Amino acid sequence: MKILVLNAGSSSLKYSLLEMVQTKVLIAGLLDRIGETGSVHRYQLANEQPQQVAVNIENHQQALQALFQLLTASQVLTDQRELACIGHRVVHGGEHFSQPTLITADVLSQLNATIPLAPLHNPANLLGIREAMQQMADIPQIAVFDTAFHQSLPDYAYRYALPGDLYTDHSVRRYGFHGTSHRYVAKLAAEFLAKPLAETNLITLHLGNGASVAAIANGRSVDTSMGMTPLEGLMMGSRSGDIDPAIVFYLSRTLDMSNADIENLLNKASGCKGVCGENDMRRIHALAESGSAEAKLALAMYAYRIKKYIGAYFAVLNRVDALVFTGGIGENDHWLRAACCENLSILGISLDTSKNLNPARPVADISSTDSKPAILVINTNEELEIALQAQACVAKQNAA
Repeated sequence: MKILVLNAGSSSLKYSLLEMVQTKVLIAGLLDRIGETGSVHRYQLANEQPQQVAVNIENHQQALQALFQLLTASQVLTDQRELACIGHRVVHGGEHFSQPTLITADVLSQLNATIPLAPLHNPANLLGIREAMQQMADIPQIAVFDTAFHQSLPDYAYRYALPGDLYTDHSVRRYGFHGTSHRYVAKLAAEFLAKPLAETNLITLHLGNGASVAAIANGRSVDTSMGMTPLEGLMMGSRSGDIDPAIVFYLSRTLDMSNADIENLLNKASGCKGVCGENDMRRIHALAESGSAEAKLALAMYAYRIKKYIGAYFAVLNRVDALVFTGGIGENDHWLRAACCENLSILGISLDTSKNLNPARPVADISSTDSKPAILVINTNEELEIALQAQACVAKQNAA
């Protein structure tokens, strides 16, 4: 059984083709700079070296055509009918979508209604879906939502302290993101701990250029740091995370900044980039080691914000079986993991310095023997999680 996972951005198309029986990635790649000068196709076939090819791709229709030409030429897919389904990453599902969903005309209409909630992401996701449905009308198309895992939040966690009609009439609430990653590592953590997921309490830290924390009680998300948008919560690569909302009014009044300027500032010019001019954590470490005070401050702020959420989510959960680090930074930055766990003995957290330097893959326990919660490093795999959810959705449809 083969499943194609697609993640369409405004000028990109990321994909993975998976063979589900052996859980093997046959090919993964990215068509980038669609509609721009210098379009490029980066891809890697299983057990081969990465490739990069200059292409002329004017739109997503041509991107999908180029993708299927490559799949055929490389013989990982000889006929579209080999696909059990196509799983589409959709950033925002609003309150309506809490499960992977077979895409129909009615579902597309409902997804259109979510665009105001994620104007930077959902239009591109929908563009990819529509093009895929046109070119592969006979293949089931499944939407898998970043927000779905967090639909189990209780109302006191997802509601903002705002007038009720902003929620009931305009859907203003916490939704949370990175749900496929939080769900995936939660399952692996429970398996590693030899506990049923439904009896496992976790704090999962997805740390990349975008970053979020989730409090997971008995396998279900009960709180998460990102909010109505991915801007709230932790300090990130170029996003501010939590700030005083009145700063927006101050910037507007004193600097005469427009809403668009402020939105761009908070999403693309803040976070680590705003503090030290860089959003690549490897570069920030290099700058800090060379003596940059701004880079040292960015690292200290980044770790400090994470520690505050760890403490808060201990209070939410009461019992924590494991603290889980994942995402590009969480999986690879030993300094940050140590900094996040430093001086948290009051919570029973104790890191093994030696284990932390070189954790095993895909799951490693880096806690010391006296640590009450385990401290785990788990390689996330959002594409596999999307494929698994899409597979389950198709099976459910076929059984109905």
